[in-house]
Amino acid sequence: MIRVMLVDDHAVVRTGFRLLLQAVPEISVIGEAESGEVACTRYAELTPDVVVMDLAMPGMGGLEALKRIRSRHPHARVLALSAHDDPVHARRALQEGALGFLSKRSAPEALIEAVTTVASGRRFLDAGLAQKLALADIQGGSPIERLSEREFEVFIRLAQGATVQKIAEDLKLSSSTVGTHLYNIKQKLDVVNQSELTLIAIRHGLITA
Repeated sequence: MIRVMLVDDHAVVRTGFRLLLQAVPEISVIGEAESGEVACTRYAELTPDVVVMDLAMPGMGGLEALKRIRSRHPHARVLALSAHDDPVHARRALQEGALGFLSKRSAPEALIEAVTTVASGRRFLDAGLAQKLALADIQGGSPIERLSEREFEVFIRLAQGATVQKIAEDLKLSSSTVGTHLYNIKQKLDVVNQSELTLIAIRHGLITA
């Protein structure tokens, strides 16, 4: 039996995933979490075989939750989910220790395949995304690749319109630390304001307009 924990801030999405997965006899959804903060706590309580983790959640967010769970439980098997199928999000999730990455745009049966693959300790990437990652490597990637993991998290939140103070609260950092990250992001991406950061994120498919 593959024991799964679902992490998504939308209850209707969790319900849909639960119904889909529990239609498979060898999969059991043993718990849910509506945020990254709750996911970290519930993982320690439930020790699931696979965590299905949405990356775009308010507060801590999926990437940070993935990072914290993996730091405390190195053998945790996480399948990262995103509404976007861009290579940047996929690469970041894999770098943080996710075993698989799946776009929410994928066919329903892909989730079942992804969960069973990750449960067995093998990596999962759908063919289309794997091709995008390979092409990005050949083409040398984008300036966003130069951002550190923390800078990337701050960048995404800034691009979505969050303030420095809000980002500091969500990531449990000081405002000055977030300000330093903002300065470094602007230098690396050669931009001068938050609007330009938003345009870059939209252009790379990291957020929607």
